[in-house]
Amino acid sequence: MKNKTIIVSNRLPLQISIENNQDVTVSPSVGGLATGMKSVHQEGDSLWIGWSGLTEEEVNPEIQTQINNAAEKEKCLAINLTEKELDDYYYGFSNRTIWPLFHYFMEYTKFDEEQWKGYKQVNEKFAEKIIENLNDGDTVWVHDYQLLLVPGIIKASKPNVTVGFFLHIPFPSYEVFRTLPWRESLLKGMLGADLLGFHTYDYERHFLSSVSRILRHETQFNEITLKNRIVKVDSFPMGIDYEKFEQAALEHFEKTQDQKSELQVRLDQHLDTQPGSKMILSIDRLDYTKGIANRIQAFEHFLEKYPEFKEKVRLIMLAVPSRSNVPQYQKLKREIDELVGRINGKFSTVSWTPIWYFYRSMPFDNLIDLYTSCDIALLTPRRDGMNLVAKEYIATRTDLSGVLILSEMAGAAHEMNEALIINPNNYDQIADALKQAYEMPLKEQKSRNRIIQRRLKRYGIKKWADEFMKALEGTKVNHISKKAKHVNEQTEQYIVDEFNQASKKILFLDFDGTLVDFNDDPELVAPDPELYNTIDKLNAKNCELVIISGRDKDFLHTHFGDKEVTLIAEHGLWLKEKNGEWGITENVNKNWMSSIRPVLESFVDRTPGTFIEEKNYSLAWHYRKSDPQLGGQRANELSSVVKDLTSNHDLSVLNGNKVIEIKNSGVNKGRAATKQLKEKYDFIFAIGDDWTDEYMFRELPDETFTVKVGLQKTDADYFVDDTEQVKHLLEKFGMRVSGDCLIIGNQQFCSNDKFELTFHVNGEQDYSYEEYFLEKGDDILISYN
Repeated sequence: MKNKTIIVSNRLPLQISIENNQDVTVSPSVGGLATGMKSVHQEGDSLWIGWSGLTEEEVNPEIQTQINNAAEKEKCLAINLTEKELDDYYYGFSNRTIWPLFHYFMEYTKFDEEQWKGYKQVNEKFAEKIIENLNDGDTVWVHDYQLLLVPGIIKASKPNVTVGFFLHIPFPSYEVFRTLPWRESLLKGMLGADLLGFHTYDYERHFLSSVSRILRHETQFNEITLKNRIVKVDSFPMGIDYEKFEQAALEHFEKTQDQKSELQVRLDQHLDTQPGSKMILSIDRLDYTKGIANRIQAFEHFLEKYPEFKEKVRLIMLAVPSRSNVPQYQKLKREIDELVGRINGKFSTVSWTPIWYFYRSMPFDNLIDLYTSCDIALLTPRRDGMNLVAKEYIATRTDLSGVLILSEMAGAAHEMNEALIINPNNYDQIADALKQAYEMPLKEQKSRNRIIQRRLKRYGIKKWADEFMKALEGTKVNHISKKAKHVNEQTEQYIVDEFNQASKKILFLDFDGTLVDFNDDPELVAPDPELYNTIDKLNAKNCELVIISGRDKDFLHTHFGDKEVTLIAEHGLWLKEKNGEWGITENVNKNWMSSIRPVLESFVDRTPGTFIEEKNYSLAWHYRKSDPQLGGQRANELSSVVKDLTSNHDLSVLNGNKVIEIKNSGVNKGRAATKQLKEKYDFIFAIGDDWTDEYMFRELPDETFTVKVGLQKTDADYFVDDTEQVKHLLEKFGMRVSGDCLIIGNQQFCSNDKFELTFHVNGEQDYSYEEYFLEKGDDILISYN
C-alpha cells in the first residue's frame, strides 16, 4: 500500500455554505495556508482533516452527509464539533489562553480548567479521526496552536508514523510560557512530532529553552533527545504566492478607466486633486496584537511633529473584523473608532481628512488597488508570527517603488531588513520613519525593494511547504542512519568473532562513564583490579589499546602510566604513546582562562554542589553534586553565557555528562584518534558515553565498530546499556569459548588439555588449579601460565 500524507488544521481549506437549508456549496479557500499546502495536498496520495466551519447544531444529519461527501471529493475529511466544543476549544482555550499568552499579552490571558478540558477533548477528537485513517509509514503534518496536543496522541498510538508540526504564531520566551498551568502537557504534545517548524529562529530558541528547563530534556543545537528518538526543531519562514500578487498588480495597471473598481476611482481622484500627496496603507485583522491603536497614535504624533505634511499624506486603514464576540476585541473596536474620530476631528480641513478607515473585509481586487496605489505601507504589530501583508505589498510593487515601514516584532522583519524597521512602541521613531519614507528618493526605494523582491520570489509559499516536507522526510533517513543497534548476545558474538579473526586491532576506550561509572566526586573514581586484568589480557592478544579521555594527563598517568597502553588526555591535547613520554599535540594557548574562570566562579557561588576543575589547557564546571533541577538550569545558562563570550576566540564549549568544559576548538577526540591510525588495522573499535565521543564515531573510518554507552542520540553504529556491559564485552575480547576449545591470548586449549590457570569467580576470589578440564559454555575470567 502506498504511503500517504495527512494534513491537519483547525479549518479545512474549503468554504462550506448551506443555501435554502438544503443545498451545500463548497469552494476552495484562498488563505495563505490553503495556498501553501496546495502542492502537498494535490500531488500524490493525501488527505486533509479539519473542522468544516459548521457546528453540529447548525446542520441536520442529511446536510452533514452532503458536507462529508462534498469534502471527500476535495480529498478532505470533516471533523464535527458541537457549539460547546467550539466555545471551549476554539473561542476559549485557543483564543483566550494560548493566543494572548504566546503574543505576550498576559493581561488578556485566561486560565480556565473547563476550557482546558474542552481543548484536550477536541484535540483527542482530531487525533482519533487521524488515527482511523493512518497506516504505518504514513506522514502527518499538523498545523498551529489549536492542535498542540495532537502530535503526541498520534505518536503514542502510531510510533512508526512520521509526524510534523508547524506553529504559525510566535512561541514565547520561557519566562512567559512557564506561567501556563498546563505547560508540560502542551510541550509533550508538541514533542510527539519528529520535526517542529517555526517561522523564525527566535521562536525556535524559545521553544528549545522551555523544553530544556521544564521537561529537562537534553537539547543540542536544534535537536531534542528523548528516551527512544530524536526530535528536530527548525525555522521555516512562511512565504506568499509571489507570482499571484505580482501578476495581479501587472493586470491592474492594464485596466482601462471603465474597468477600474469604485475604490480605485476614488483613490485616483484623491491623488489627482492633491498633487504630490502620498497615501499610507495600513491593513490588518482587527486584533490587539497588531498594534493598530498605537499606529494611529503614532500617526497623530507624526502630524504634530512634522506639521508640513498636513494635507500631503493620508492614512488608509483597513481593519478586517475578527473574533467580534470576544470582549477584548469589542473593546479594541471601540478604542479604534474613537481614535479615528478624534484625530480626524482634530486635523481635518475642508479638502482633507487624514484617516480613511474601513472596518470590513475586502475582495482580492480591492486589496491590489490599495497595494498598488499607496506609496507607503505602515505595519506596526506589537507581536506577529510572520505578517504576510508586508510581503504581499512588496510583491505588488512591480516598478520597485514604495516604502515599507515594518515593526521589528513581526517575524517578517528578519527577512525584510531593507525595509524601515521600527519599534512599534516608539512613536518618535515611527514619525521619523514616515518622514524618511515620504522623502526617500525613487532610486533608494528601488534599491531596497529589488533585494527584498528577489528574496521573496525565491522563497515563496510553495518553497516553504516543500522545504518543510523535505526536512520531515529527512527525519526518516536521519532516524534510520543514526539509530544505533543494541548489542545483544548475538551482536556481541559477531563483534567478538570479528575481533578474534583480525590480526591487527586497535581499541579506543573512553574512561568516565565507559570503563568506570560516574561518581559525584571525580577524584574518587579509579580503575578496579578487574579492569586492570582485562587490559593485561587484551595486551596479550596483540591488541593496541588507547584510553582516550577528557581527564587531565596526571590522572591518567597515575592510574595507567605503568600499563602498555597509549594514553590521550584532555580530549586529545596530551598524548603518551605506549612506554613513551607525555607530549602536547596542538599549539594552543591558555590566555583566555583568566577571563573565563571568574564567570565559572560566579556560577559556583550561585549553585551549591558545583566546582571548577582546572586542567592544563581547559576549564571544566562540574554540577553532578548539585540539585538536579538547579544544576541543569544553571548549566543551560552557563552554556549560553560562555558561548557568547568565546564565540570569537577559537574556543569550544563541551556539554558533557553533568559537566561543561571550555577548551580550544582544534582539539577533539576524533582528531586525536585518527592520528593513531598510523598502520593498517583490520579491526578498529571505539566506545564512549557522551557527545565528546561523537567526534570519534564520526571521524574514524567507516569500518570501525563504534559503540555508545547508553541509549542516546549518537552517530555510533551500536549501543550498550551501561558500564557493566562494556566490561563484559571487553572481557570476551580477552577470551572466548569456541566449540570445545578455549582461546586465551594466542593460545588455544581444547578439551582434556592440561594447563595451569587462575580464574576469578564473581570478581571476589581467585581459585588456583593445576588441572582443569574444560566444558563447552564455561563462563570464567582466566589468567594462565
